[in-house]
Amino acid sequence: MTGFRLPENSKSAVSHAGAGHRERLRQRMLTGGAEALADYELLEYLLFAAFRQGDTKPLAKRLIAHFGSFSAVLTAEVGALKQVKGMGETSAAALHSVALAARRMTRGEVENKPVLGSWQALLDYLAVDMAHLTVERVRVLYLNTQNRLILDHHVGDGSIDEAAIHPREVIRKAFDIGATALILVHNHPSGNPEPSRADIQITQRIAEAGRLLGVTVHDHVIVGRSGHVSLRAKGLI
Repeated sequence: MTGFRLPENSKSAVSHAGAGHRERLRQRMLTGGAEALADYELLEYLLFAAFRQGDTKPLAKRLIAHFGSFSAVLTAEVGALKQVKGMGETSAAALHSVALAARRMTRGEVENKPVLGSWQALLDYLAVDMAHLTVERVRVLYLNTQNRLILDHHVGDGSIDEAAIHPREVIRKAFDIGATALILVHNHPSGNPEPSRADIQITQRIAEAGRLLGVTVHDHVIVGRSGHVSLRAKGLI
């Protein structure tokens, strides 16, 4: 007994329908503005790069259901993407490249400009890079006398306390690279960016060490999925 096969004209019709859907999605994206496509539809379109034919809508919806949001899909690690049914190395690389492009674009808005005068651009860069991390990451942005970024230094992963970040080491690094100011940054994987007691205490110790040695601590920004908090704006520095 032979297996069931679609007649050739039926195969052609299915292929044509798929091509027609892709074309309609493409035209909506090109002519409809930023909100023309739903999140799953934009993800569906991005997956076209990896799947030359076929319906990518179920996979797009499956990815969003698995990770929780469009942004979380794009910022997921390649290994995590490949765990979702239907994803392989090519499709994971296609989505990962979009995340890398977004990071590079937002970083470009920060580089070679006075950071304090491009504050929203800095927040956008940090949100793209850190808001959906599943581990707590500590960074120090070192600035020169014009408040331009010299170094975006990844201090380490883990809770922000003196076991992970030493005030004297933070300030010593500033001297080593000729920085006169810095901004502390870390994320809260819980999504809530409100500072903890440890966040406040370590910030104040670093700020005090900086005052004694002539290095200005402009701010400590905590990033979460729901937004960010500035310790400077809260009057905690």
